[in-house]
Amino acid sequence: MLKDPFNALREFRFPCGSGRYYALAALEEAGLGRVSRLPPTLKVMLESLLRNCDGRRVTEQHVRALAAWQPNAKREGEIPFVVGRILLQDMSGFPALNDFAMLRATASRLKSDPGRIEPLVPVDVVVDHSVEVDAYGSPDALHRNMENEFGRNAERFQFLKWSKQAFSNIRVIPPGNGICHQVNLEFLARCVWEKDGLYYPDTLVGTDSHTTMINGIGVVGWGVGGIEAEAGMLGQPIYILTPDVVGVHLNGALQPGTTATDLVLSLTEALRRLNVVGKFVEYFGDGAASLSVTDRAVVSNMSPDYGATLGFFSVDEKTLDYLRSTGRTDEHVGAVESYCRAQGLFGIPRPGDCDYSQVFEFDLSTVRPSVSGPKRPQDRIDLDRLGARFEDLLGTPVADGGFGKAATESARRVEVPGRGFDIGHGDVAIAAITSCTNTSNPNLMLGAGLLARKAVERGLSVHPRIKTSLAPGSRAVTAYLRESGLLVDLETLGFHVVAYGCTTCGGASGPLDRAIEEAIVGNDLVVASVLSGNRNFEARIHPSVKANFLMSPALVVAFAIAGTVDIDICRTPLGADREGRPVHLADLWPSDAEIAAVLSFADDAETYRREYGALAGSAELWSQVPESRGAVYDWAPNSTYIKEPPFLARFASEPSGFGEIRGARALGLFGDSLTTDHISSVAPIPLRSPAGEWLQDHGANPRTFGNYGVRRCNHEVMVRGTFANVRLKNLMAPGTEGGVTVHHPSRELTTIYDASARYRAEGVPLVLFAGLDYGTGSARDWAAKGTQLLGVRLVVARSFERIHRSNLIGMGVLPAQFKNGASWQSLGIDGSETFDLLGMADGMVPMQDVELVIHRADGAVDRVPLLLRVDTAIEAEYLRHGGILPYVLREILAEAA
Repeated sequence: MLKDPFNALREFRFPCGSGRYYALAALEEAGLGRVSRLPPTLKVMLESLLRNCDGRRVTEQHVRALAAWQPNAKREGEIPFVVGRILLQDMSGFPALNDFAMLRATASRLKSDPGRIEPLVPVDVVVDHSVEVDAYGSPDALHRNMENEFGRNAERFQFLKWSKQAFSNIRVIPPGNGICHQVNLEFLARCVWEKDGLYYPDTLVGTDSHTTMINGIGVVGWGVGGIEAEAGMLGQPIYILTPDVVGVHLNGALQPGTTATDLVLSLTEALRRLNVVGKFVEYFGDGAASLSVTDRAVVSNMSPDYGATLGFFSVDEKTLDYLRSTGRTDEHVGAVESYCRAQGLFGIPRPGDCDYSQVFEFDLSTVRPSVSGPKRPQDRIDLDRLGARFEDLLGTPVADGGFGKAATESARRVEVPGRGFDIGHGDVAIAAITSCTNTSNPNLMLGAGLLARKAVERGLSVHPRIKTSLAPGSRAVTAYLRESGLLVDLETLGFHVVAYGCTTCGGASGPLDRAIEEAIVGNDLVVASVLSGNRNFEARIHPSVKANFLMSPALVVAFAIAGTVDIDICRTPLGADREGRPVHLADLWPSDAEIAAVLSFADDAETYRREYGALAGSAELWSQVPESRGAVYDWAPNSTYIKEPPFLARFASEPSGFGEIRGARALGLFGDSLTTDHISSVAPIPLRSPAGEWLQDHGANPRTFGNYGVRRCNHEVMVRGTFANVRLKNLMAPGTEGGVTVHHPSRELTTIYDASARYRAEGVPLVLFAGLDYGTGSARDWAAKGTQLLGVRLVVARSFERIHRSNLIGMGVLPAQFKNGASWQSLGIDGSETFDLLGMADGMVPMQDVELVIHRADGAVDRVPLLLRVDTAIEAEYLRHGGILPYVLREILAEAA
């Protein structure tokens, strides 16, 4: 029996039948608020509250509060958002499933039924983060990389097969089929779901920050950490502070020759400057309506890079056309349209339709050809300024964000032994058409193919020092590139398909040629990568490649031909043709009409039905992975890949509370924009590192170390890899780079892991200090898990990125924020102090003030107010229990009692 406390259940009709739905209009008719003027994202969340109002997880007051949302009210209330499904990519999905196995094992040891630990909503696991680009530039690169992937991940894939049989509601998309966000866009997403005749919006959270790509087709969803996703899998709402909603009014039209990539890089720059961190962003107006659905998806994808929780486009006629062209049935598309019209969710809003907290005007005609880098996605550069900007940065001091090279250095070239060529600053070492952001967009991919065709026709080629790769977001992309005849042109330039997964953009670029890398490292060269991705943080793309630039796929091909970023590519020839005539970028750039002429190859619904119907990307290899059975996982004691997590090792039936902190020491002092890559890298595991030494001590072959990402189910490796990024700058140890710190009071320079182990043995709690935007970047749960396992109880920063702040709380680590413009620098903190955190003796309440007491080495004492960044009551409850997992397990055990 469906609950209906607001008498909102109604019927609607669609071409093939009828269905029931919870009508938002009923709330406005009942006088609860001007629901019809709510931003569409809030309408979707309100529908979830209305449909799930059970008086326990979701109360009538929750419904009333959101129905009465005011654009500029003080944000204090929380929304218990019950999502329809969960999306896991394997890098964060495997640890989530391992935590589920831990919950079952703990329940079993407590003589409770482990079968009660079950996902209560549909879960899709897309295996897309396990591949590396070892082989490239050859027709068999895809097959070789896939064989390596299965060889390296045999134990992980066996664990996944166990998980699939052990837990209900889990669907697995095996390796070799696509990137989770593009698979979601083209296959998994429904826009509207139906269950037992009841229709409701498709909603989700995913364990990847770029889950927001799905906002491009009118689906509300965003990235969360694995810990938060696990709670959602267990039926817990995703709690979120009621948001401000920023309306971005897109007007005008893109100029000919500009791309969706240029647009999203421009929006990322502008919205970072506007500061939309933690806010919802919705696009409206004629400009938004004019964009293709795949252009919208590009813009939505980079929501976390401009700081927003999501970046949303409503369902409209173009959305329906996209659903049809990607293989959804006419019956389903008809239901989507009829439901959205009945619910008041159809169509891109026009100016004045919605009440927004803030409106930001953006003229599409002002977008210029762009790239971003070399270290952050928001650092946009006009294309014709890239060479000059690189030269500026080359000579800028490292402390000011540059590379610190002398003026005499810029033209230096170094011979690469045995290769017959040299290399220098600004040379392109990696050129990768990669990442879900751009490979989902046929205009961009076909444009790259057309540029490659023109280059091949003129006799241009790519320099042999450059590692080229093409990693389509799905097999459908390869199909339409092949059918259009453009794949062969890309292959002629070395852009062979290497994988269907998150490669270079996610740090899985694989090794460089050894002689080339030795020349780079031995001479401290600042070489570049060019990639069609969304992330370019320090040491993420490759530890030896310091300058990383995001750009459209066509520009990746162009810069691969040019061979360097140290040019004005708009005026300097890329090369010479067979007759010796200069070839400029303008000679190769495809016109909008040329792209339109081949777009029909990407609109074949049968292609999508065939590729997703078979999911045959790795069928033979996947079928050979052994299966194990049982309700409780049996961890192999000698495994170096999968171990039982330690997060419930001290589990008790009653929580002990958080309490005040006394006598803490600083483990690190960091500047602004410390990313989750800095905290928990996905780079290859170095031989000479705490993690590498542990693996060697436990019998692992250094050739199979892989990267930190594939070891995420082994806490022993991951805690040793926390704050181990080779580009990390801990200002407690000035002049150093990497995972080092100073132990106090001994003043010894040591690794962060070894220092934490000493402090743990001494019974000393730890604190981290940072600047603005702490934890920006990927939704990386191990950035919080590793922090907790190092013994850190408190992180104090000037501001936090949304997902990482939630993850810290989910792991029982307290985030607090400096007040009144203060910083650790302004307070003169150098790491020699001890710290107390007071004001929570009787518990904590959201957003309360607390006191940091600083005991200095000379005996002086300072008292500093901090804002507790515990934003909601449920977050305070999570901390009282020691994190989300203990909280959820206690609830499950209590229900079973």
